[in-house]
Formats: sequence, structure tokens, C-alpha cells
Amino acid sequence: MIPAQFDYVRPTTLDEAVRALSEGGDDVKVLGGGQSLLPVLRLRLAAPTLIVDLGGIAELRGIREDGDRIVVGAMTTHHDVVHDELLHEHVGLLSDAAATVADPQVRHRGTLGGSLSHADPAGDLGAVALALGAEFVIAGPSGRRTVPASEFFVDLFTTALGEDEILAEIRFPRYTGWKHHYEKFNRTAQAWSMVAVAVALKVEGGSIAEARVGLTNMGSTPIRATAVEQALVGQQASEDTARAAAEHATEGTSAPSDADAASDYREHLARVLTGRAVLTAAG
Repeated sequence: MIPAQFDYVRPTTLDEAVRALSEGGDDVKVLGGGQSLLPVLRLRLAAPTLIVDLGGIAELRGIREDGDRIVVGAMTTHHDVVHDELLHEHVGLLSDAAATVADPQVRHRGTLGGSLSHADPAGDLGAVALALGAEFVIAGPSGRRTVPASEFFVDLFTTALGEDEILAEIRFPRYTGWKHHYEKFNRTAQAWSMVAVAVALKVEGGSIAEARVGLTNMGSTPIRATAVEQALVGQQASEDTARAAAEHATEGTSAPSDADAASDYREHLARVLTGRAVLTAAG
């Protein structure tokens, strides 16, 4: 199908983009990589009067160090996240998860900020940002503000972004030397996650000193599996530990039932995949 008619602007600075959002009226959409928005437009599930394309804003792209944080611009593509050496060294779990997103074509066009702002509970990167305690820097008419990942994801396809705000960058703490793995279950290689588990472990002397675990598609937002983390910390990195911790994977979740899977099947997957992810991360 052909999208409904709309106006289009392509600003070259973040300030211009925020101004366009503020002055654009009630029905404005932001275009990042376009991998979620364009299909919706073609199906006429959305008919905005204005689209603000962020593709011309250089300051929104790139990966850099800033003190004890690794900063990723919101328009940085999944491909660049996968292949960046700085992320490999300090935020390896993010690179792991980004490598599983869709297919190479999508990874070359889709962006980290676009995926996180879309807030699909089946999206792979929200659980990673939540588990790693990322911070979201949001730009709006009143300036910039920082929102922790625990407050960014509000509900299904809903975030803390205001109607006239744009996600500028995502700031990750360093996890240098941590072990990590992203375990994903889907029907086909390009499909959304039916369930996925993000795990980062700090292992010292064969014991798990710290653990961070995030769940994909086990509720209306990404979920931090704190019960699993508590079951892992202080234990030996072993198969028995992984199996015991995985039994806590469904605590605090609300797995949906849909055409892909019933909620009880998703709960089963969460336990199995958590065990696998912990074992793989721990080596």
C-alpha cells in the first residue's frame, strides 16, 4: 500500500529537530532507521501530518567514551553497535544482542535509539539496556534530561519520551571483563523474539560476584529478573547454580498469550533460556 500524504522535514541539528516537533502539531512522527515506522505507514496504521527525519543529524551518531560511561548516539545503527571495538570491550552484552536483530539489511538501517524508543516488548535491546542500568538522555524544548532505563519503559509501545522530545543518546556503565550472553528463541531467523534472556556476570575465582539479567517479551515492557540475579550472586558458576537460578525466571513477569505462544509456554521458555544464557555466559 501507499502511505497517506504527509509533510516531511530533515533537520541537520538536534535543536532544529526538537523545534520541528514542537511546532508540527498534534500528529508528528519521528523517523530514525525507519524499520518500524515505514511498515506502519504503508499499511496506513498511522497517518501523521508531519515526519521529522533524524537521518541528517550527525551529532546523533557514533560511539564514544565519557568518563566511566560508554555513550552511544541514538542514530547509531545496529551494525555499528555489533562491530564497534569499544562496545565489545566494555558493553559486550549490547553487541551480543544487536547481532541477533532481524537480518543484515535491517541492522544496517535500524538504529539503537529507534528500537528503544519504539518500545516493542519483543524488541531485543530494551532488556539489555534495563539489565545494564543504562541512562537515556532526552532532548526537548526545555533542554536535556536524563532518565534511567528503569523509568524509560512505561508500557506497551510507551516510553518516558514526551510528544516534543527526542532520544539523543544512551549512556552505559562499563562492564569491562564481565562475561555475557544473549539467548533468544524465535520461529525464524528474522522474527521477533518469542522470549529472550540477557545475562551479564562478573565472575571472580569461580564464583559469581555480580549478576545482571533482563527478559525480553515476558511482559508489556522489558523486565529485570532480580530474583534470578539474587539466586546467582555468591554462588559457584556451575550448571547446578544456573538451573536453580533459572527456576526464578518467571517471578515478577506477566507473559502474554498471542498467536506465537501461550503464556505458560513463554514461562517455560524463560526458565530454559535463562539456564542456557547463564551457563554460556559463565563459560
